[in-house]
Amino acid sequence: MPAFLLEVGTEELPAGFLSDAIVQWKSRIPESLKTHNLPNAAVEVYGTPRRLAVLITGLPSQQADREEEIKGPPAQAAFKDGQPTKAAIGFATKQGVDISALEIRPTDKGDFVFVNKQIPGRPIADILTELVPQWVWNLEGKRLMRWGHGDGRFSRPIRWLVTLLDEEILPLQLENGAKVVKSNRLSRTHRVLHPEPVSISHATEYVKTLSSGYVNVPPENRGEIITNQVKAAAEKLGGYTPIYPDLLAEVVNLVEYPTAVIGKFEEEFLKLPKEVITEVMVSHQRYFPVFKNAECQELLPNFITISNGDPAKSDIIAVGNARVIRARLADGRFFYEADLSKPLESYLPQLEKVTFQEDLGSVYAKIERIVKNAEKITTQLQLNPAQTHNIQRAALLCKADLVTQMVYEFPELQGIMGEKYALANGENPEVAKAIFEHYLPRNADDIFPQTLTGQIVGLADRLDTLTSIFGLGLIPSGSSDPFALRRAANAIINITWLANLPINLSALLAEITADFAAAFNKDAKSLIKTLQEFFLQRIRTLLQDEKQIDYDLVNAVLGENDPEYTERALTDLLDVRDRSLYLQKIRKDGTLDKIYETVNRSTRLAAQGNLDFQTLEPQTLIKPELFQKKSEFAFYNALLELVPQTQAAQQNRDYQLLVTALTKIAPTVGTFFDGEDSVLVMDENPDIKQNRLNLLGLLRNNARLLADFGAIVKNL
Repeated sequence: MPAFLLEVGTEELPAGFLSDAIVQWKSRIPESLKTHNLPNAAVEVYGTPRRLAVLITGLPSQQADREEEIKGPPAQAAFKDGQPTKAAIGFATKQGVDISALEIRPTDKGDFVFVNKQIPGRPIADILTELVPQWVWNLEGKRLMRWGHGDGRFSRPIRWLVTLLDEEILPLQLENGAKVVKSNRLSRTHRVLHPEPVSISHATEYVKTLSSGYVNVPPENRGEIITNQVKAAAEKLGGYTPIYPDLLAEVVNLVEYPTAVIGKFEEEFLKLPKEVITEVMVSHQRYFPVFKNAECQELLPNFITISNGDPAKSDIIAVGNARVIRARLADGRFFYEADLSKPLESYLPQLEKVTFQEDLGSVYAKIERIVKNAEKITTQLQLNPAQTHNIQRAALLCKADLVTQMVYEFPELQGIMGEKYALANGENPEVAKAIFEHYLPRNADDIFPQTLTGQIVGLADRLDTLTSIFGLGLIPSGSSDPFALRRAANAIINITWLANLPINLSALLAEITADFAAAFNKDAKSLIKTLQEFFLQRIRTLLQDEKQIDYDLVNAVLGENDPEYTERALTDLLDVRDRSLYLQKIRKDGTLDKIYETVNRSTRLAAQGNLDFQTLEPQTLIKPELFQKKSEFAFYNALLELVPQTQAAQQNRDYQLLVTALTKIAPTVGTFFDGEDSVLVMDENPDIKQNRLNLLGLLRNNARLLADFGAIVKNL
């Protein structure tokens, strides 16, 4: 079966574009082939800084013939008195069939004319000639370029084009205005190690042929080579180098023939915080830092860079890279010493000149709101004076490092340098740690704050961001979330869960939105409602996606349009988490099945009564004098035993007590419904009927402490 090779040769492509282009082709090319009835081909996508290529194997030499049903005009327009009209004749002519081939078939919009058309398969060469320009020009990316007056856009100028169908050149050209690149079998290889072009004899010889020219085209191969070489180089130095995934992915797309080169810098630079050195190396120079051991606490005065040059000249390359890193580290040392020349607190006034958001004022104004929010949280948690002082101090200083020279030059070090400078100024270590931790987690894979001070300042900061941005009406929609508000809300919930903080989020939102509405003349009522809905959505998502709770159990805990459950969820986030996890547990061990039918049936019938959801005690509600069957007395007495267990479960958040009690009451309720002494709940006497519905309502209400059983799906 034929194989097809396409190689688009270019000037050096940005690593980010190359990475995205490979992903796009891996998705789009198979889909494109499938659309053209070529579904079983194998697609391999390759890329280096100078080329983007795809090798497709398992292609047929020609499409299979197919039959296609084509819909034409309405029958009443196509035929009049049994004779074809111009509409029918025109349709038949367009499809290349005789009038006799037309058929009338009913549809949901009436009768229409159809034809079953036999479509012969096209040669694979013709199809590929049409598809290649689409694959090339439809690639998406940032800052794509045009040349001349053409419409085609690409990241960098296209210099050559290889299109081989097996061993034959597929004649094809890419046009972009006055520039035309025609296909052939010549590819360019490594600029330094093999400057002469190579001729590719067969499509399947592509990888082998390019390898002979010092170009390793599969990105995964280059990634493996780089990883192994970096580890070997670190071992040679007696140290350890972590393989940063983002750095590796970028470096892979910067080289065609990778060679690890060991460089060195002066030990005096090791006096800088290691975060500064690694930031300079990783983010700015794409070097791998070398640590003394896997704990990554102390650095060696070395680096490992990946060269795309001549391995024989590694020493010269190392010297050049060392010269660059030395200059960058000297800059870092200057910034560090200049920043340390005055206290961290002295930078606060400069924050008045830094805008947080155009309509919300400066970063200093935001700090003032963070301090107030932190005070609300500490008051709610009833923290001691020492804890409160640390939290207030950390809240005040948490953004001060934003205007230091180091963070201005290396924004990625915000919080990190704040901690360093705070410690150098003699601040309490917990205050210093919180300056760094309040940013955590910074992404989905990041760690969470470990200190109480860092947790509370982080909550205070994010609550301000959410309230302020929502207050301006800038609410996330679809995939658009420029202020990362979903991530902020997720962090608030996860920090609360992980630290087991008994905060009342509902009360905090009410207080913070009231302050914001007063300061910015906004409607507090609509704002808090929007924030509550947003947080409930995030809680639902986290429970399902991160905690792996079944969707119906999440519905049973959060309710659907249930104000009581909404308020309960936002008042006690820990309770929401614990009830969800417990429900999932008893579903897995089968305990839920033992109480499901009893509670669910009672819940459904109780809805026909008028009992509220809050009443738990049967003594003042139930009238034993209206009982007619022993099963009613038994049900009543069982409820008297259930209520104390419900109260204990609520007080201790020990839902096993409640479930044990519900399991115990289940046979009694079963007899009430279906036993020899069963009753008809919907009795003709309205007082007896209401009394029985109240029994069921009380069981429902006690069970609602755990969940709304009416939302649980049986045998999910």
